[in-house]
Amino acid sequence: MSAGRSLVPLFVKLQRTEKDALTSFQVDRFPAMTVLDVLLAIQRELDASIGFRFSCRVAMCGTCTLRVDGRSVLACQSIVPEAKKSIEIAPMAGFPVVRDLIVDTEPFWEQWKRVTPYMAPKQGLDEPARVHPDSEERKAIDPALDCIQCGACYSSCGVAGLGKTFLGPAALNRAMVLITDSRDALGQERLDVVSSEGGVDRCHLMYGCTNVCPKGLDPARAIRRLRTGRVEDK
Repeated sequence: MSAGRSLVPLFVKLQRTEKDALTSFQVDRFPAMTVLDVLLAIQRELDASIGFRFSCRVAMCGTCTLRVDGRSVLACQSIVPEAKKSIEIAPMAGFPVVRDLIVDTEPFWEQWKRVTPYMAPKQGLDEPARVHPDSEERKAIDPALDCIQCGACYSSCGVAGLGKTFLGPAALNRAMVLITDSRDALGQERLDVVSSEGGVDRCHLMYGCTNVCPKGLDPARAIRRLRTGRVEDK
């Protein structure tokens, strides 16, 4: 943007839960304005009653996930293009709405809990138990490690929001990481979970999860690996 050039206002439409709440706003924008900046501007200057979540503002906590023009994003990370005249903001799909852009993420955490998302070390491991960074094991695990449990993949999955049985992309991605790790003692138990009803066979591989992951992970790849039964990439 050239010096001194002003930016046109941004028109914003919000999905609200209160029947008489304002849904349309005009916001003065600035360079590199994020969706979170837009929401804060509305809250501070136009309507203090809008409900939304945020915390870290650096794409680490995952609490500010919502949908912009139908796509699941982190509000703190998503920059509104200067050429864009308007945006529509809605809560994540597949979750009960609490108020405005705030959803109840309990369905996500229930599925996350089913895969026992923490390591259970095998008995007798030498301390410290490490895996060589150049091993095939690490090459499979490392690209899938940075999940922040934001729920963007769950919100973008065409199956996860339809019922309470599908584990969802994030839980399956985490299961793949732990099953692949040779130091973990619960590999077979997790394989039983991901192979049961609501596991990998419920995935239609539409790649919505991979397309929206704000950390660049590929949950669809993790699911393909799990489907082989050998945690081996095809």
